[in-house]
Amino acid sequence: MRGARVLVDRYRLDGVLGVGGMARVHLGWDLRLRRPVAVKVCTATDEVGVRRFAHEARTLAALVHPGLVPVYDLAESGPTPFVVMRLLDGGTLRDLLAAGPLPTGRVRELGARLADALAHVHSRGVVHRDVKPGNVLLDRHGAAHLADFGLARSADATRLTRVDEVVGTAAYLAPEQIRGEDVGPPADVYALGLVLLECLTGRREYGGGVVAAANARLHRPPEVPRDLPADLVRLLTLMTSLSARRRPTADRCARDLSGRP
Repeated sequence: MRGARVLVDRYRLDGVLGVGGMARVHLGWDLRLRRPVAVKVCTATDEVGVRRFAHEARTLAALVHPGLVPVYDLAESGPTPFVVMRLLDGGTLRDLLAAGPLPTGRVRELGARLADALAHVHSRGVVHRDVKPGNVLLDRHGAAHLADFGLARSADATRLTRVDEVVGTAAYLAPEQIRGEDVGPPADVYALGLVLLECLTGRREYGGGVVAAANARLHRPPEVPRDLPADLVRLLTLMTSLSARRRPTADRCARDLSGRP
């Protein structure tokens, strides 16, 4: 494409797929392998933002799982830090939910895959901290892939946020995140529980403004419909428990949702 920007003489940027706080995702073309790709380019201008982007790039490159977006290449430093990933063209789970609630079987399938991906992430010492429908990408077959590790934290990483800094999306934050406490894998399980509940009901459990959405869960647990299958009612109730200690592991959630022992 004439006049298109090309990174490292290989990746042509043909258009913008999405824009975030510290990066822009482009539709790209790998000139060497002649295939479409997604290229996430760092747009942060401050030191913390650039470090977060580099951390996300390293985190993504170290994680390999069918439920995660594969990384093909990265440049975490230099004039234009970027990450090259598989292009997923099935939209997001948020787009899918715009049409209404999903069948129970489909929610089990999506939940099992995402929980299994989180189990892999947690086993590598990483907490995602921003699980939400907009961060779940779908491929053309409808399979889910957890994306956007910009707020993820590794157990051995240098802290890029203060202990009392709230990070994530208000509607899906775990109670411990709202209180500004250090969070672990149970926070991701909680957020996934809210995402699955939204898939089943077609509505966001904690809506309203940022403050209202954040404070609501400190005073009431989510309302899990009692007409759902009993095993789903029990699992979602545990996943969204106000107490992090009561929540099952992501691996346990994956096994329960898929019917594995």
